[in-house]
Amino acid sequence: MLKLLKTELRELYAFLRRHGREILVVCIASLCLALQEYHSFRPDWASSLVYYAVLPILSIIFLLRKNPLDFGLRLGNWKLWGVHLAVIVILGLPILYGASRMPSVARYYTQTEFQLVRYSLEIAVALFAWEFILRGFMLFGLKEKLGEVSILVQMVPFVILHFGKPEIEMISTIIMGIYFGYIAYRSNSCWPAVIMHIYINITARVFVNLL
Repeated sequence: MLKLLKTELRELYAFLRRHGREILVVCIASLCLALQEYHSFRPDWASSLVYYAVLPILSIIFLLRKNPLDFGLRLGNWKLWGVHLAVIVILGLPILYGASRMPSVARYYTQTEFQLVRYSLEIAVALFAWEFILRGFMLFGLKEKLGEVSILVQMVPFVILHFGKPEIEMISTIIMGIYFGYIAYRSNSCWPAVIMHIYINITARVFVNLL
């Protein structure tokens, strides 16, 4: 038994050495998600910015000793993601309008005093942070070792973050999580996912509250 224990300890050590960076990325991302869940503060957009963007960026600099720009913050292949963005804008309008007419979606997103400009600014900051921790920090932190599988890994917490929202939206995040991750991976940038997510969110809010 002692021999088996020594063997397992050696294997564990070897595993940690082989995948040290990936383990660190996943653990930091998980910790940031947990901190936002249990220690969030007001305003919501500032809390998201701190836990989903500032802490990961500091981790990149001081723990991973990398350049944060290499984690999806460059423009990347903007011609490629520009095509995807155009498709989302065009196809998204009728889909989002139809979804906004669903009772479950309308109930969840209706606001008594909806201020479009203020809401747009706040949600833009919050969703940048959301996208950075998933399609930036996680995706590019795992990309070197996992390759395209990193697209699937970052999709899981994206879906989990939507628990409690309308069922149709939560289910759609499985597809959109993969799609956003794919575009970020292919274009080497998280910005297309940031812009698309902001567009989808604000458009849906407008359809529910102003139309």
